[in-house]
Amino acid sequence: MNRIWFIMIVGSLCFLIWTDPAIVLNSMVDAAGEAFKLSLELCAVYAVWLGILEIVDASGLSDKLAKLLRPIIKKLFKIDDKEPEKMIALNMSANMLGLGNAATPMGIKAMKRLDDGSGVATPAMIMLIVINSTSIQLLPTTVIGLRASAGSLTPSDIILPTLLATICTFTLGICLVKLCHKIFRRKKK
Repeated sequence: MNRIWFIMIVGSLCFLIWTDPAIVLNSMVDAAGEAFKLSLELCAVYAVWLGILEIVDASGLSDKLAKLLRPIIKKLFKIDDKEPEKMIALNMSANMLGLGNAATPMGIKAMKRLDDGSGVATPAMIMLIVINSTSIQLLPTTVIGLRASAGSLTPSDIILPTLLATICTFTLGICLVKLCHKIFRRKKK
């Protein structure tokens, strides 16, 4: 994948140098400035939400959230360990708020707890990856923040389409994991 990106970047630069060499340096400096500005804005958003998630965890609210989501987590993951349940609940709630990158630390902790040491992904690990990738987003805060920083007059217009799309992908992802698990379990027998 790195090679593909490298080829695309070098090809773009060569084409830009060939068509308009005077604009190359200006374009690169402007793009770097915009990337830095966007990074700062996203860091602020993530710092706030990661802080809130830490407060949720320290206050014991994460245990209550895990208890609330326990029936869903038990049905989907088929686990009986409270620590990964709590991490999965925090991961799911962060993803529901559109904080995909902020959900990553909890997902990694849960993944480590779900690992059985065999070197092969367990069904619970696969389910966590799929749910983390296709999570339902009730409030896509990152995209709303990006739209607001880009000057959108109505950055929250994407809430309903995002909700519908993520419900579809979430449902399809879970169904496919369950189906693949049944198929591969039959093949092993």
